[in-house]
Amino acid sequence: MMTRPGDEPDRRGWPEVLGLHRPELRAWALYDWAVSGWQTMILTTLFPVYYYEVAGAGLPQGVATERFAAATALSVAVVAIVSPVLGAIADRLAARKMLLGACVGLGGLATAGMSQVRPGDLTLATVLFVAAYLGASGSLVFYDALLLHVARPEEVDRVSTVGHALGYLGGGLLLALDLAWVALPRWFGFTPEDPTALARWAFLSVAAWWLAFSIPLFRRVAEPAAVPGPGERPARGLLIDAITRLGGSFRRLLGLRQAALMLVAFLVYQAGVETIQKMAAIFGREVGLDDLALMTTLLAVQFVGIPFAVLFGMLAGRIGAKLSILVALAAYVAVSVLGYFLTSLAQFVLVALLVGMVRGGCQALSRSLYACLVPARESAMFFGLFAVAEKLAGALGPGAFALTTAATGSSRRAVGALVLFFLVGGAVLASVDVRRGQALARTAQVSDLPTAAG
Repeated sequence: MMTRPGDEPDRRGWPEVLGLHRPELRAWALYDWAVSGWQTMILTTLFPVYYYEVAGAGLPQGVATERFAAATALSVAVVAIVSPVLGAIADRLAARKMLLGACVGLGGLATAGMSQVRPGDLTLATVLFVAAYLGASGSLVFYDALLLHVARPEEVDRVSTVGHALGYLGGGLLLALDLAWVALPRWFGFTPEDPTALARWAFLSVAAWWLAFSIPLFRRVAEPAAVPGPGERPARGLLIDAITRLGGSFRRLLGLRQAALMLVAFLVYQAGVETIQKMAAIFGREVGLDDLALMTTLLAVQFVGIPFAVLFGMLAGRIGAKLSILVALAAYVAVSVLGYFLTSLAQFVLVALLVGMVRGGCQALSRSLYACLVPARESAMFFGLFAVAEKLAGALGPGAFALTTAATGSSRRAVGALVLFFLVGGAVLASVDVRRGQALARTAQVSDLPTAAG
């Protein structure tokens, strides 16, 4: 019996199924795995506790928490201010990978330095945290900017979502490993007399993980071409040129109407997303959940996000990135409503799992949709603006949450009010004309090329 061409069994390997069928795609996506270990361990779980209990040991109640909040706010502000300027410089000099490497080096060394923080070393811990935060957040600007240069237009959504899935997996595995050796040190051959030694070893593991898994990107991903401009300039001239370009980029963004609408939509709905992420543990404690239940739930959410991030990439291949993000925002509306009525561990787990199902897909597809609406040759500068929107959302959402709680006397009402971020952000996103935006981005790319006379 003869086999028709369409009847052959699917012999594709996992790289083809996931959309990582070229070495540069796999290398790019692996950086999400690398940096997510830092985000999970340093930004979310282990280091904040270590900062409070060890670095802040002996201080009056609330001092360490206040310092950590101030350090985080300072870091966010610096990233928001500097990212677009460095992005413009990276585009101008074809230095995206070089600046990405500088950020990885700064962040990795600062993270490794956390292993030297002893009881009462609050100043050292604060300086190292700020340096590590700047390295990690700064690296993501240049990493995201490389997406359009490694993936073809039809591959962008799939590659972005699979990168997020790898990030969930990498961050979850490192968290599970480090929690295991902190909880069961003798299983790993540790018999430390200093109870803080295991945590300090964990910081070294985070730095090694980040640095080691970054190597493939630098080996396999080519540096995109520089943006044409004036001849060689001293550093001061480059800075002025970058600031001038940045001012022009705001005007250009207004000209790229669909990209501007997408950025506004992202700023609004991301404010709700950031609030849920940052307030989940505190809200869980407020309704009576213990530390073990919270940590176990958050770890489970990390792994739930892996398949669903990939599924969102497949969904985007069928209905488009914009509609897929709107599906995720509808789920976030449900999360806000359910959170208002939350009273038990079972309900908290249900809400947390729902967040895990949509968080990675929403973030990854926001990145890929925006990437398709801006000129690829100035991707670092435009992703600098994307970073600004993300950082503003990180301040806007929790700030609105705090004001609502203060005004109403109820954090439940503040959780319920998050619905507005998702409804308004979704409405703005619905108005984005993706095809027209892609055409405008291609036109801008061509029209910006210098003429022969120029």
